[in-house]
Amino acid sequence: MKPLSILVCVIVLFSSVAHASKFWDDFFVNFGGMNVKYPGRDTGSTVQLGLTNRTGSGFRSKYPYLYGHLSMKVKLVGNNSAGTVTSYYMASVYKKWCELDFEFLGNVSGQPYILQTNVFALGEGNREQRIFLWFDPTADFHDYGILWNQNLILFLVDNRVIRVFHNSKDLGIPYLEYQPMYIYSSIWNGESWATRGGRVKTDWSQQPFLASYTAFNVSNACVVKSVTNSTRWSSSHNCYRQLYRSPYGRAPNLNLTQTQIDDLRWIQKGFVIYDYCTDLKRFKGVAPPECARNWP
Repeated sequence: MKPLSILVCVIVLFSSVAHASKFWDDFFVNFGGMNVKYPGRDTGSTVQLGLTNRTGSGFRSKYPYLYGHLSMKVKLVGNNSAGTVTSYYMASVYKKWCELDFEFLGNVSGQPYILQTNVFALGEGNREQRIFLWFDPTADFHDYGILWNQNLILFLVDNRVIRVFHNSKDLGIPYLEYQPMYIYSSIWNGESWATRGGRVKTDWSQQPFLASYTAFNVSNACVVKSVTNSTRWSSSHNCYRQLYRSPYGRAPNLNLTQTQIDDLRWIQKGFVIYDYCTDLKRFKGVAPPECARNWP
């Protein structure tokens, strides 16, 4: 290949990658626009959400997704972040909604962040797990992702599995399989519950509280672009066809690998601070049936 051709190919590839990473290609601000900024020289590659005593801020994907591997990198509020909640989650818009949550609960300076995850399937939630992270999430960006297919849902932090939710319909547990979900991110005031059960309040002298998002990756997922019930059904049906042809819907992603099992055991042993599966008072002394399957 001639040098000029090589240069053209490199330029085209770089432009494609840069274009795909722009915030507004796949997302829009849905509240608190006055607190949203686009820092850096590569405008649109990073979005910064702010929280003040007037309002928080957030964004949402333009379209919902049905299955895939979706992720973004987040840098959390530094210093005294008590009372703040920075979120990244997927949710449907139906009455019996489905939802997959990452919620980062702020804390006083020098204390670790808490990451809370939750799963709602057809309106059934109450599946909270909380862990300490093994790094400082305010010092740099870290990757948070969800892999969602017909067999399981993985919650990933820097590609390490921190939680799995298996398809347990055989146990009578609803699974997230019919409802496309939008991606949401936000920062908001959760001082009534987020830090030590609400005992530590937000210090507004520290405002604005800033969280940053970048490396938006939805390319390995199926988008549902539809405006009517008929086109939505057709688009969702296409996602099922894509599922069985795509990496996220085929082996080895249909079952936990040994490395992922080791990750989950490592998390359970050293970082879990709350797990609904062990809070038997909530469930009349009997853990929900999916618990034995979701922890290896």
